[in-house]
Amino acid sequence: MGEDLFWAIRGGGGASFGVIVAWKIKLVTVPETVTAFIVNRTLEQNATKIVDRWQYVADKLHEDLYIRVFLSSAASSRRGKKTIRASFESLFLGGADTLLPLMQQSFPELGLVKQDCIEMSWIESVMYFAEFRGQSLDVLLNRTQPNVRFFKAKSDFVKEPMPEIAFLGIYEKFYEKEAEDAEISFTPYGGIMNEISDFETPFPYRAGTIYKIQHMVHWEEEGSEASQRHINWIRRLYSYMAPYVSKNPRAAYVNCRDLDIGTNNKGYTSYKQASIWGLKYFNKNFNRLVRVKTMVDAGNFFRNEQSFPPLSSRKKNRD
Repeated sequence: MGEDLFWAIRGGGGASFGVIVAWKIKLVTVPETVTAFIVNRTLEQNATKIVDRWQYVADKLHEDLYIRVFLSSAASSRRGKKTIRASFESLFLGGADTLLPLMQQSFPELGLVKQDCIEMSWIESVMYFAEFRGQSLDVLLNRTQPNVRFFKAKSDFVKEPMPEIAFLGIYEKFYEKEAEDAEISFTPYGGIMNEISDFETPFPYRAGTIYKIQHMVHWEEEGSEASQRHINWIRRLYSYMAPYVSKNPRAAYVNCRDLDIGTNNKGYTSYKQASIWGLKYFNKNFNRLVRVKTMVDAGNFFRNEQSFPPLSSRKKNRD
């Protein structure tokens, strides 16, 4: 297929270039035993201070240790009141006896104890985090969703730790009615990510990124009015976050498609218009992706709301 096309489909999204019918994947070695934990802390348990500290260590932890954070609203111990829960979910490639001293050294603020840790195989950890605990591995072959809910998601990248005061505004949003089934996830970078250049694949946001944010809201109520209320809520949250996340461009994650940041026209779309969303997803790699698109699909047969526009379409439009 050629080096350029192979580069483009490994992070640029296959839907712009053709139909991918097969992959060959290089596996990596994992130990027989890994350790997982999920530790919850509420505001009453100093969650804000712990999350703030996590920002400074998340991308610098031991390369075999991964800890992500979920923020959501939860019932408070005070009757009828709400609080904020921070869930720290972790996978460590090794046993608990090795993990505990590492945590004590690098992130003692969480207060991890051995009772929090569960040793298992790597594939069992997949089941654990997917909430298929105690079920047969065959459940991973089931392609039917157990339930279908409506949702809207948006994304951000953080290059400098957010100030503690930023979390207070997030909490206010999570106390609103539309946020009953909403969450923010913080996914740490660092480790091997820091060793991969911005141009090795189309995805450019590795070295220099502390963590990725995914904003998510679900709802079950049908109808356009309910959808709009929840979409408006997450847009307000996204607007609030602007001062604390990446800028020029305000980066977005392509696997969290967000049509709010820009879409193609139904007919001709200029490079300039597509770059509004394209630079957010791919930064300086967007230009190369458009050139690959022009080379393999100049007629723009494979297109969607955020597919790459071939440069040839611009020429035809002028003609």
